Amino acid sequence: MRKSIIGVGLGVLILLSAIFFMGGCGAKKEAAPGQTSTQVPVLKVGYIRVTCHTPLKVVTEKGEELKSWGVYLKPVVPGEKYDLMEGDKKLAQLELVVTKSGAESTTLFAQKHLDLALGAMTAMMMGIDQGVPIKIISPLNVGGMGLVFPKGSPVKDWDGFLKLAREAKEPVKVGYHSPTSSPKIAFESVFHQQGLKMTNDPSDTKANILWVDLKDTQSLLPALSSRQVDAFVGPQPYPQLAEAQGVGQVVAELRDLPPKGQWKDFPCCVIAAREEVIREHPQALKAFLVLMDKSFKWYQEHPNEAAQIAAQWLGMPVEVAQKAEGSMAYLSQPTDNWMQCTGTYLEMLNKMNKFSGSLKGKTLEEVKGLLFDFSLLPKK
Repeated sequence: MRKSIIGVGLGVLILLSAIFFMGGCGAKKEAAPGQTSTQVPVLKVGYIRVTCHTPLKVVTEKGEELKSWGVYLKPVVPGEKYDLMEGDKKLAQLELVVTKSGAESTTLFAQKHLDLALGAMTAMMMGIDQGVPIKIISPLNVGGMGLVFPKGSPVKDWDGFLKLAREAKEPVKVGYHSPTSSPKIAFESVFHQQGLKMTNDPSDTKANILWVDLKDTQSLLPALSSRQVDAFVGPQPYPQLAEAQGVGQVVAELRDLPPKGQWKDFPCCVIAAREEVIREHPQALKAFLVLMDKSFKWYQEHPNEAAQIAAQWLGMPVEVAQKAEGSMAYLSQPTDNWMQCTGTYLEMLNKMNKFSGSLKGKTLEEVKGLLFDFSLLPKK
């Protein structure tokens, strides 16, 4: 009797083990970090709440209306998560991450908290110099950078600004939202060319310009209206918003500054990606760049609707969005002029001793391979 009980017990144990083993073999593997259970990559995409990034907002807002493009975004959690679709095939899930600046994006890249980002060309260059494993994979926009003084200021134009900076008894306090932002670096380059002495030290009263780090684009207008700063440099829509709200007046746009033509079509933002993501998920990145290219073209053909999307997104009047968008242009391919201006950035940043790593003392020809990977761009 005892033997039979033992036999039955062993039989049950064997049967349960077999069931467990079979169930284990049939179970789906747990997804690796950055992937869904079906092995479709989950890509974290950084962007900033500026009009430079309106094309991304267009494709998230339009969503499945853009199916005819062949690539489109299917909302999962509107405003946060989207499936990147190519026809009926899901290539990736995109998780959108709002960042304050390109500098914050490069930090998140270094921490592997971002895979892809729209951000300042100069911030990406500074990150690459410091060894952050990213590449610029596409241009995004040019222009759209302005110098703004308070409403009613006697400084009305560029010549008036230079006169003030050179003759004032104390430094002109100029605010910026990020130390590696394109507006800050671009205007710093212009000031440098004009022979203006700049400082970050409030006790240095012999300087012409005192730079003030306002940390965030949202602080630009309040700092100007409260007279925390005498002026600010920033990306659109903030120069136009300052005028529309009666807070400030645009004294100069970068594209119009001397020497004539040098600062026209200067790169502002680019699209960058981690090198690991470029290697492991090229199909998804290619589709994303095709989508952005189509969004640029749609934007050119539907400027009023694009301005309405930007206005609703950023909480401003449509006419302000139209003016802000009108001061810039979008590029999906690196043109000769774009590359030349990028070389000027590199040269000026070196002259101002901004680099300490792989870009220090280098020319553009020497570091193209470090900065760029345009292999994923749509073929023209």
